[in-house]
Amino acid sequence: MKIKIIDTLFDPWQEIQQYQLSIPEVKGKFGATSVFVGTMRDFNDGDNVKGMNLEHYPGMTEKQLQKIVEQAMQQWHILDALVVHRVGDIFPDEPIVLVAIWSSHRGDAFDTSRYIMERLKSKAPFWKKEILVDDAERWVGKNTDGYKK
Repeated sequence: MKIKIIDTLFDPWQEIQQYQLSIPEVKGKFGATSVFVGTMRDFNDGDNVKGMNLEHYPGMTEKQLQKIVEQAMQQWHILDALVVHRVGDIFPDEPIVLVAIWSSHRGDAFDTSRYIMERLKSKAPFWKKEILVDDAERWVGKNTDGYKK
């Protein structure tokens, strides 16, 4: 398992490739890799958004993300997990979060990825301040639409 919080632009596909190469012990054992990439969009709550600043609580945020992944590993059979989350100034079309799960079977990979992403959005200490096109700023209060079946 690897948790990374970074303050620079990243390439999710490169992160996946690099991490997968660093875990040779799963080679030949996984039949599924589930990937979720969250990207900044240019709208929210009916307004046009030109950017945002994403803050976190260093140390505490990583610990909470690790706890979320560990809880997922207790519920599903997965081989490994990678979570990369961006902080700082972010602009539309830039990736914000990556969750990658390696598992023997697709069901566990899909379920684990969804679980981690939903918990991350609702439990991890991140705070978003949006910058609207008119340069007004606002804190985002609702951080997730939750899980819907």
